[in-house]
Amino acid sequence: MPRKTKDSASKNEIGFEEAIEQLEEITRKLESGAMSLDESIKAYESGMELRKICTEMLSRAEKKLEYLERRSDGSLEKKPILSGESEVENDDADENSTDQTRLFQES
Repeated sequence: MPRKTKDSASKNEIGFEEAIEQLEEITRKLESGAMSLDESIKAYESGMELRKICTEMLSRAEKKLEYLERRSDGSLEKKPILSGESEVENDDADENSTDQTRLFQES
């Protein structure tokens, strides 16, 4: 039966900053060339797991991003930030119609 290490048991509960720190440490160790092939393979696999965790966290955070758009009447409207798409369409049509302020908040 495989032995659970402290690292593998805590990967599901790790924070983003801690995961990045661990990735940086793994990178330093791999780049040093001081590890055996087996150690390097294990470190690489661990790094890939951490990368996946970070990617999933960033994806969840991106889905929570919103911005406020000020309408011409002065009221505010909450809109989602769509990744890969322009937030302001046809800006030249009416430059003064909206004043956008981004808010990063949880939904």
